[in-house]
Amino acid sequence: MKIYIYHKNQCDPKRCTALKMGKLNMAKIIKDYRKIPRRALLLDPYSKTPVSIEDRDIIEKYGILALDCSWQHAEEVFKRIRFKNPRRLPFLIAANPVNYGKPCKLSTLEACIATLYIANYKNEALSLLNGFKWAKTFIDLNRDLLESYAGRGYEEINEIEKDFLSRIAKR
Repeated sequence: MKIYIYHKNQCDPKRCTALKMGKLNMAKIIKDYRKIPRRALLLDPYSKTPVSIEDRDIIEKYGILALDCSWQHAEEVFKRIRFKNPRRLPFLIAANPVNYGKPCKLSTLEACIATLYIANYKNEALSLLNGFKWAKTFIDLNRDLLESYAGRGYEEINEIEKDFLSRIAKR
C-alpha cells in the first residue's frame, strides 16, 4: 500500500506520527510540493465526500496522500491545495497523546489507519499499529464506528455518520 505524506514541518518532531511512519518505512515523506502524487486519494478534512469502499481503485493505483500540518494551520493549507480525489474521514475520536478524546482531531497515523480500515484494507490498517504504543487504543476507541463504516459506499457512510451524531446530540 502506497502512503505518501507531505510534511509541512509545523509540529514537534518528537511527537510527529508522520515522521515516525517515514522512519518505519510505512510511508514516503515528501517535503517538496512539486513531488506530491496528484492522483492519490488526498485526506482532506474539509472535503464533502467521505472515504469509502468506492475509493479502493484510487488507493490501489495511486495510494493515499496525507498532509501533515498543524491543526492551527490546516484550513489555510487545505484551501490552497486542489487535487482530483479529496476525501474526508467520517466522525472518529482521536486516541493520540496530543488530542486524546477530541472528535476528528486525528494524527496522520490515525487518519491513514482509518482510511485503510474503511476501504476494507483491515490487515494493512492494523499493520500500521506496529511501533506506536497508543495506536491500538485508536482502534479500540473507534471499533464500532470503524466496523460500521468499513466496506460501505459514500452515501451509506454519510447516513451512518448523520445517525450517530444525531443520537449523540439527543443525550
